[in-house]
Amino acid sequence: MIGPGRLLLVVGPSGAGKDTLLAGARALCADDEAVVFARRVVTRPSSAAEDHDTLDDAAFRAAIARDAFAFWWEAHGHCYGIPRAIDDDIRAGHTVVCNASRGVVANLHNAYQTIEVVLVTAAADVLAARLAMRGRASDASADERLARNEAYRDFAVDYMIDNSGSIERGVAQLVELIRRDGA
Repeated sequence: MIGPGRLLLVVGPSGAGKDTLLAGARALCADDEAVVFARRVVTRPSSAAEDHDTLDDAAFRAAIARDAFAFWWEAHGHCYGIPRAIDDDIRAGHTVVCNASRGVVANLHNAYQTIEVVLVTAAADVLAARLAMRGRASDASADERLARNEAYRDFAVDYMIDNSGSIERGVAQLVELIRRDGA
């Protein structure tokens, strides 16, 4: 099992504001060498709202074959991966923070010594409004994304952040969790 550092998985439904909270936390933790924010690789172009590295489908499949990802998943018609470099960061005792799918969490408990799951969520009307504003043509429909959330109704988490309110409040809560236990 990979350790002694910890893997902090930020999960939640589309439109909850995970990327917004992560960007705010990244800025506040920029001077903390013990905290690493993993950069996702996605088979969709990056945007101002979701900054990530991009690969096309063929290159992503080749990266899987090279074992380039610590873990990866498919959702909403795209592939998402977290680079294998996080394993070295965790072995070095760092806290690695990443935006991940709820669907991969169970399998990761078999690979990492310390995993903590932070569910970022928001009221259903807030999620729907955010998805409508997003309008990414390459994504599944807002209805499909909201329906996927229902599949995780009983999902077990360590912490929850209700991001229906101010961004500053949500960022502060996430930073508190990141820095918990001396990280």
